[in-house]
Amino acid sequence: MRIMIAAAGSRGDVAPYTGLGAELRRAGYDVALAATDTFAPLAREAGLEFRSLPADTRAHGEATSKRDLMRAAAAFTTELGQGFADAVDKGTDLLLLSTTTAPLGWHLTEATGTPSLGVYLQPTTPTGDFPPVVTGARSLGRLANRATGRFALRMADRVYAQAVAQMRRRLTLPPASPSEVRRRQEQANWPILHGFSTALVPRPSDWRPGLDVVGNWWPHHDPAGRLPDKLEDFLSAGPRPVLVGFGSMASGDGERLSEIAVRALRRAGLRGVLQAGSAGLTADGEDVLTIGDVPHALLFPRLAAVVHHGGAGTSAAALRAGVPAVTVPVTADQPFWAGRLAAIGAATAPVPFRSLTAERLADALHQVVKQQTYSRAAARTAQHMTTEDGARKTLETVQRLTGG
Repeated sequence: MRIMIAAAGSRGDVAPYTGLGAELRRAGYDVALAATDTFAPLAREAGLEFRSLPADTRAHGEATSKRDLMRAAAAFTTELGQGFADAVDKGTDLLLLSTTTAPLGWHLTEATGTPSLGVYLQPTTPTGDFPPVVTGARSLGRLANRATGRFALRMADRVYAQAVAQMRRRLTLPPASPSEVRRRQEQANWPILHGFSTALVPRPSDWRPGLDVVGNWWPHHDPAGRLPDKLEDFLSAGPRPVLVGFGSMASGDGERLSEIAVRALRRAGLRGVLQAGSAGLTADGEDVLTIGDVPHALLFPRLAAVVHHGGAGTSAAALRAGVPAVTVPVTADQPFWAGRLAAIGAATAPVPFRSLTAERLADALHQVVKQQTYSRAAARTAQHMTTEDGARKTLETVQRLTGG
């Protein structure tokens, strides 16, 4: 039985599927991960076959306004759609589609008859419980939340319009708009599993059948892996440090952010680890160390707190380690996750990226490290997350779908 997982976006949009794919492979499935070329090493390290998808988020620049985000997303999905069908060969028995790839994958299932399952990292179905994740807005009440949720889906349909038109022509399918195909999927109760914790987002009671929240899919890492010696030495040399990193965000803003981070850490009297990321954070000193990519599962339990951009994966990794956070959301779904962390008491109120200063960051760090309520809330959530096994739940669903 051959399964293909299709995912696209930044590292946080792809890495969780390496752990899910590894779980499926251990159960006896042949698993391929289709993603952009940047993530080929992640797939192969997890023992998965890699299939290349066209497009690269970095090629379309970093969007900070909603208009720029829509324009960049449309360019990305159009490029992605041009080669998406090439990644699926006739031997694929089941497609697992991410939030980004599902609006393209539906047309492949229609053309080939290959069954599919949604594996989403964000909740996209409208609900009265909260506004759509892409708005980053506060709750407007149940009716308005649902209305803005439906509007957000229509905006997403516009992003995929050109890609879908081109793809359907290539697959010799009759014309159909993205919204029309999406409604068909909803009416058929197309199954979607959501890979986040119910501690952060409980399953809304007004969701249709077929939508489930199963718990996180964790990025694969070598169980025998170790942190770099220099990092180990730094961790052992004093009190637990704070990690500051912005993942794939803030490209080209590294000098300013590094200065802010170091000033804030020293003002708060804390040691720090700067994770370079796309921003290129860097600093030197006895009380600060710069690192590259390391597995969150190995590093985060050794920290006093994490300063991050509010990405879904980093948010979940900090909670899993029982470590509180200061969030500095930049764009897209990051304000949503930052708000959820604050709502459960595991993070301070978000500090918007545009208004970040050393003084604001220092105050938030002093608050989150010195007040034990934050670490206690994070620890409670970590305990809850131990009761969830997103990869195992997904495997059980796959076995029901495939009869194996």
